[in-house]
Amino acid sequence: MNNRLFKERISMIALYGFTGCGCLVLAVILATVFTKGAPAISVSFLLEETRNFGLEGGILYQMAGTLILMTGAALVCLPVALGSVLFQTEFLHSPKLKKIFRLLIYSLNAVPTIIFGLIGYLFFGVFLEAGVSWVTGVLILAVMILPTLHVSIHEAVESIPKHYREAGLALGLSPGQQMRAVVLPQSLHGIVTGTLLGLARAAGETAAIMFTATAFSGVRLPQSWTEPVTTLQTHILVLAQEAANPKALTHAWGAGLVLLMLVFILITATLWIRSGLEMEAER
Repeated sequence: MNNRLFKERISMIALYGFTGCGCLVLAVILATVFTKGAPAISVSFLLEETRNFGLEGGILYQMAGTLILMTGAALVCLPVALGSVLFQTEFLHSPKLKKIFRLLIYSLNAVPTIIFGLIGYLFFGVFLEAGVSWVTGVLILAVMILPTLHVSIHEAVESIPKHYREAGLALGLSPGQQMRAVVLPQSLHGIVTGTLLGLARAAGETAAIMFTATAFSGVRLPQSWTEPVTTLQTHILVLAQEAANPKALTHAWGAGLVLLMLVFILITATLWIRSGLEMEAER
């Protein structure tokens, strides 16, 4: 066996090993959450409100609050992400400015979530007087998932073949018409993928909304712009830290299982829709 072939086999073995370790960690996490959370899952657990500090009842309003924050963040963030991508790709022609713009967007991913929560609360909650409310949480999460949506949409727009744009120019389309007739239809798969991945990320955030948008108990569905919500994330956190009764801890594991399944549903939907919404040139 020559030296080159030996190195290739060692590299393949190492890659398989690293992949196996990652899959093993995921399997352990899933097995642990399912084993501890499955006993709590029932129709009443999903359709009743929490009572007696998590000892009784279910997680109906926690699921509703999580969905409100996720959906609101996606609706706020999508137009901003789409507009920033179109500006960067269709109107910004300087390579240097494009690089700076891209670095600024990417740098948002490096900001700790607790910093988003602090600054978001000071700006949205205090300066704009939104207070501790679901609106504050929606705006903070929208800023947090902006890089995810931007990158996904940007990659989809950049992957459009050049001759598509040239055909639009040959037909005399204006920049606005070109965006509506060529760019947006051909990048729909990236828009949908980015939105679903952003929803999945928003579902897992706790620190940013813990003291800006949520309350543990005494909250149902918000009746105004200034009311907080209760979410699965904060419900799990409080029960795991404060609950002394084993049944309450089981409810925390059950809420964790529901949250995990919600994220997996979003990721699965992303992969399924991404495979179905291929760009015409890829077919």
